Amino acid sequence: MSDHSAATSAAAAAATTSAKLPIPGKRNILITSALPYVNNVPHLGNIIGCVLSADVFARYCRIRGYNALYICGTDEYGTATETKALDGGCSPKEICDKYHAIHKEVYDWFDISFDEFGRTSSPQQTEVCQSIFKKLFKNDCFSENTMQQLYCDRCERFLADRLVEGNCPTPGCNYDCARGDQCDKCGKLLNPTELLEPKCKVCQDTPCIRDTNHLFLELPKLKDKLEEYISATSASGGWSRNAIQITDAWLREGLKPRCITRDLKWGVPVPHENFKDKVFYVWFDAPIGYVSITSCYTKEWEKWWKNPENVELYQFMGKDNVPFHTVMFPSTLLGTGESWTMMKTISVTEYLNYEAGKFSKSKGVGVFGNDVKDTNIPVEVWRYYLLTNRPEASDTKFQWTDLREKLNNELLSNLGNFINRVLKFIAKDPGAGYGSVVPKVQCVDSHPVTKELGRKVGELVQDYIEAMEKVKLKEALKKAMNISGEGNKYLTLYKDDEPTCALILKTSVGIVYLLACLLEPFMPSFSHEVLKQLNLQHVSLSDDDVESAKRPWDIVPGGHKIGTPAILFKQLKDEDVEFYTDKFSGSQSDRKDRNLKADVAAANKGGKPSKKEKLKNLPKQTPSI
Repeated sequence: MSDHSAATSAAAAAATTSAKLPIPGKRNILITSALPYVNNVPHLGNIIGCVLSADVFARYCRIRGYNALYICGTDEYGTATETKALDGGCSPKEICDKYHAIHKEVYDWFDISFDEFGRTSSPQQTEVCQSIFKKLFKNDCFSENTMQQLYCDRCERFLADRLVEGNCPTPGCNYDCARGDQCDKCGKLLNPTELLEPKCKVCQDTPCIRDTNHLFLELPKLKDKLEEYISATSASGGWSRNAIQITDAWLREGLKPRCITRDLKWGVPVPHENFKDKVFYVWFDAPIGYVSITSCYTKEWEKWWKNPENVELYQFMGKDNVPFHTVMFPSTLLGTGESWTMMKTISVTEYLNYEAGKFSKSKGVGVFGNDVKDTNIPVEVWRYYLLTNRPEASDTKFQWTDLREKLNNELLSNLGNFINRVLKFIAKDPGAGYGSVVPKVQCVDSHPVTKELGRKVGELVQDYIEAMEKVKLKEALKKAMNISGEGNKYLTLYKDDEPTCALILKTSVGIVYLLACLLEPFMPSFSHEVLKQLNLQHVSLSDDDVESAKRPWDIVPGGHKIGTPAILFKQLKDEDVEFYTDKFSGSQSDRKDRNLKADVAAANKGGKPSKKEKLKNLPKQTPSI
């Protein structure tokens, strides 16, 4: 064996040894977020809809002491990738390599704590996907049918669904840019031949209809098993209301055989002689990516995915992905006849809109993941704003003015103000403060206001835990911020007498640590900084920690020396909001046009763009906040 091969084998063995596996007797939670498609940069709506929401829950599970594994990766096969490659004059693999790196960089900046962030174009994906197909085929879960499909004479190829656009046939919709698989306006799933006035996306010619053979997953055969699973799990798993509504609509409409093959080159090859020139439909193989990415994480992946008695599966996504996770993917697993870890809980978001319109990857509208780094607004502010605005029950809207209000009034004036007041007072020299040492106090029985605060804080923490267990992230975040509000009110009780002052400060510093724990899933970089200022090492929300929240005066021991207090948040000013509103208005192409026009105008004047033009147009220019 070569030195390189030996090193690779050793590394693989080490990775397998150190990988997290389900632990008997512990709560084992497997978490996935919808695999982001790799043909573009994710915008803020994509980020809150899946990876950020799942990250909050994964972090919560870890500090609760659960054995949690968070799996995600880029969805790389399918028509959209082939189309992007055609447009860019490169191979699909080159497109995937480029955008996988961009996605990873964006999520790293957002502090997303994946245990494994993989890719569906891996050899493991082919192995797992084909294995599942063979089991389904053996169990007679497929039918072979001739179907009519659009064929482009100029391109000399059958057109997969996303290579066709036209008018949506749904009455009352009439959207003129509906894709061959789905209408983005009304959400209706389509077949390409249903489109009105179809056009080839590559050459814009009108395609003709030809016969071609495809494989179909026989969903009607799996209907009874699927409905039994949905009926039992949607209630016990606390599925979000929108997930239940979308799934029920599919079931009421009646399950039909669903085509799982496509006339593409970029995808998992179908291991069948009659279909060797086809690949699997991306929504057949993409959810299997959760399994294959786990197999990249550990060779013992079946301990997570074929262990329904000991593993709970939580899945996060936007509402457009629901049918594929509540109907298609469960049917696929049930059809194998094997004992798979089936989804217990699904958390689904509605849409996050941008100002007066919608986020759009294809049109470049909104703020994208690679934009946020250039705003000079810290990651904890972005995470907080997106999570307070998480579209859990209805669509919500991103607005720069709203971001300013939440930063200035909630993070700065409430949370940051409370923590800074407490720590700065303790850090004052003895006589004026406590020389950075947490004071020791006597029994609190003689101070009923402090005992009442402990009762309120204990209730709020319990409410927080209940909300997080139900994956009601916005509600949990609100409860944590309410504790900060209670802390600010409590500080107004400061008295000149030493015993009362010491009690208030010791109780308050306990609340500061508690806030660092409660907010770590939402703003990990914030919590890390608070721990540093407290001179403490870890956050935890074990059952004992939750119980101790009723006695915040006992959380941080007297005599503990804190670190150096520092400002946690900075104000966002009106001129900053105006700057960002202008900078990110219109589409990305509009922004490029504005920059070009500013340069041309300046050149014609024989000078440089004005300060206002610079502030408005330069892509890297950022104000100081």
